[in-house]
Formats: sequence, structure tokens, C-alpha cells
Amino acid sequence: MKDYFTDILIVIAYSGRTQAAFILGVVGFIVIDLLGQYSLSNFQLSGHMTGLTEIIKEKFSHKYEKAAWSVLFGFWCVAFKLYRKDKKRLWNRL
Repeated sequence: MKDYFTDILIVIAYSGRTQAAFILGVVGFIVIDLLGQYSLSNFQLSGHMTGLTEIIKEKFSHKYEKAAWSVLFGFWCVAFKLYRKDKKRLWNRL
């Protein structure tokens, strides 16, 4: 079991593409989430529609959250695919 984790860490250490995909996923998740919170913080309706403000904020917040999770999951899938390619390439070279 120890060797399995060591192999994973070695491949990730030598694979810049896997590291980049993993980091881009995390950064993309954080940026989209913060952008959604910022854009919805000043959202306010006036007049007869004031009652719908919270409902609309909730809907848009859900959309931003879904987009952020999609970016995170997508980049992590790419990182896993790149990890498998780099693992084959690295261990075939040794």
C-alpha cells in the first residue's frame, strides 16, 4: 500500500500537466464561486418585484455553484487522464 501512494506521488511530481490541471480546477472553482457571490451581492430589485429578489438570488447562486463544481470536476477528470498517460510514459522509460 505504501508503494502505491509513493508511485502516485512520484508520477504527480514529474507531471507538470497533471499538476496544472489540478491547480486550474481548484483556482477555477474558487474564482467562479467568488465571482458569483460578488455579482449577486449588489443585486436588488425595486418596486413591485422586491419580493422576488431573494428567489432570483437563490437561482443565480445555484447556477454559479453548479458551474464552479463542473469546472472543478472537469479539470480533475483531465488531470486523472493526464496522470494515467504520464504514468505509462514514466514507467515505460525506466
